[in-house]
Parts: sequence; structure tokens; C-alpha cells
Amino acid sequence: MDLYRLLGLNRAASADEIERAYRRLARRYHPGVNPGDRVAEEMYRQIQHAYGVLADLERRREYDRGATRAQVPVESAVSFEGFDFSAPAEGPLAATFAELFAGVFHQAAREATTPTRGGDLEVTIGLSFIDAVSGGQFPLSVLRQERCQACGGDGRVPRAVIACPSCGGQGARRFARGHMVFTTACERCAGSGRLTTQACRACAGVGLQSRSEVVTIALPPGIETGGRVAVPGRGHAGARGGPSGDLYVTVDVGEHPFLRRVGRDLHLTLPLAVHEAALGARVDVPALNGPVRLRIPPGTSSGRRLRVQGHGVPSANGEEPGDLIVETQIVLPPIRDERSRALLKEFGRLNEVDVRRELFDGLWK
Repeated sequence: MDLYRLLGLNRAASADEIERAYRRLARRYHPGVNPGDRVAEEMYRQIQHAYGVLADLERRREYDRGATRAQVPVESAVSFEGFDFSAPAEGPLAATFAELFAGVFHQAAREATTPTRGGDLEVTIGLSFIDAVSGGQFPLSVLRQERCQACGGDGRVPRAVIACPSCGGQGARRFARGHMVFTTACERCAGSGRLTTQACRACAGVGLQSRSEVVTIALPPGIETGGRVAVPGRGHAGARGGPSGDLYVTVDVGEHPFLRRVGRDLHLTLPLAVHEAALGARVDVPALNGPVRLRIPPGTSSGRRLRVQGHGVPSANGEEPGDLIVETQIVLPPIRDERSRALLKEFGRLNEVDVRRELFDGLWK
């Protein structure tokens, strides 16, 4: 498999071109965007591998030279050298627990220096009701593990060449297990007998440093509380030059002072004066894009629902937006003078209607 061809690049591609190609393809084949699609999942895995090799300068050089592996691990095979009966099989000179299980520890050490994918990062972004309904680009500050600038994420920096103190410059260590004598390649100097690098002081040899970063998040219109968006490659950086993890953003939407959301519809309680409800009126109703003129039919009672089409929550996939549902609520005015009181009494005499008869008819028969 040609890693350049997998990312749609040629071998002369710059680091920025590799980064852009990786992000474009990672967004396209991300498992969060293609749930249950095994083909997309496999493509995403191969894209991560290709980026891990080509984004690291040393591993890319090895790949361009035709190496089958980006790193050649130091052989830690233990060789039997014979018997030494002058060494006691017991006591302080006997084989230690670490020596008996040296192979296991060497394998763990190799795994610790192998490029690995960075961890995913989970954050929550708070949005106002209007921002969540409208969608758009939103800045988000995240604290993530980034590659150390001093060592380029390798964890080690060059130093003056010295003989390896662990093996005395021999490139191998000799030890006894009981009366049997063994030798093994020195892990510290990779069997060369010399030390040419040392742990990076800036990152304590880890290759990663914590850094605050502002990431711009694209959110679709109409996103709700609990909605989750994946941003490929913006999680924690991978150790030893490995690819970065992904950033997962969960949305928390605040409440609106008078609008309520139900699916893609918006609900609003509209206060009405008595004369507006009785005689009908035209009133301005607040909506997402400014006030909307609404006709109140004569004889409107409390609890009546009026629908304003197309003034609800917009759709992210091009469908028609929801509606604005207005529920009326009749509000009685304060009676401040005797003339108002007299007019209300006169209105009651002229319109003698039992408004409770239909509801309670037959209740007390």
C-alpha cells in the first residue's frame, strides 16, 4: 500500500499538504460520521497509520528509503555464554528478579518508545439558545497534550557522544543466573556502546507538553443539548511522533427567556388583553429573525394555539424549518376607576352567557 497515494499526495508533498490531506480524509471516514460502516472504519485506520508515518520526518525518510518498518527495535535476545561456578548461586550475587524477567521489561521499554496514537479529548461547549438554533463557527479553548517544541515530540535531544555507563561502552550486558552466564544487548545505548542523545529537559523525556489552544468548532443549525461533534486530529498528540487523537465536543444549550423548543418547533406563550381576545387584533410576536405580525381571531380564548409556519428551528440537512406555535393567555387589566367597573357590569348584562354551562352540564343533575 502506497501511503502517499492513500492520502492523495505525491512524494514531494510538504508537511502542510500532508496535514491538510489527513484532516480532509479523517473527517470524511471518521467512525462518528459513518456509524456501522466497516469500510469507512478500515479506511480511517489506514489514514491514521499513513499520517503517523508521513508526518514524522525520520519515519518518512525511512519509508522513502523503502524500509519495511519505521523503527528497527533493538534485539534484546539473551545469549547463553556458559557456566561460571566461581559465582555463588545464592546470596547477594545471585540473579535478581529484574534479571530473571529482563526480557519482559525490555519488551515493555520498547513499547514505551514506540509511536502511539494520542488520546481522545472530551470537552463541553456552552451555547446560548439563539446560537444553538442558528449554528455557525464557535471558538473553544482546550487544554491538550502537544508535541514538545524542543525535541519535536521525540523525547530526546542530541548530546556530546560518551561511552554508555550502563554497559561500559561494550554494547552488551553480562550477568549470571545462578551458575549460568548470559549476555544481552544493552537497552540504554541500543547495543552501540555509545550515548548520542539524552532525555529532553523541556518535557522530561515524555515528548509532550500541555498547551492551551483555541479551536474553531463548526456546529450545524438546530443542534440540541447533548449533541456531539467530532473534530479529527485535534485531540492529544501521539507519543513519539504518533498521530493525534480526536476532539469530541458535547453541546450544552442554555434556556431562552420566553421561547421553548419541541423538536424543530418553537413554542411561545402570548399575553392578550381582554378586548384583543374578544374583538380580534393584529399583534407583533417575537421570533428568531425579528418580530412577526400575527392575526388574533375575534373570540379567541386562553390556551388557543396559533401556528406561524417557517419560523421555527432551521434544519441542518436542507429540510423545511419548523413552525412557531403561539399559545394565547388572556390577561385581565387592573380596574382603576368606577367607570371601568360600570362598563364591565354593563357588558355582563348585555352578554348574559354561562361560560361554565357546557363544561359542567349534567354534573349536578
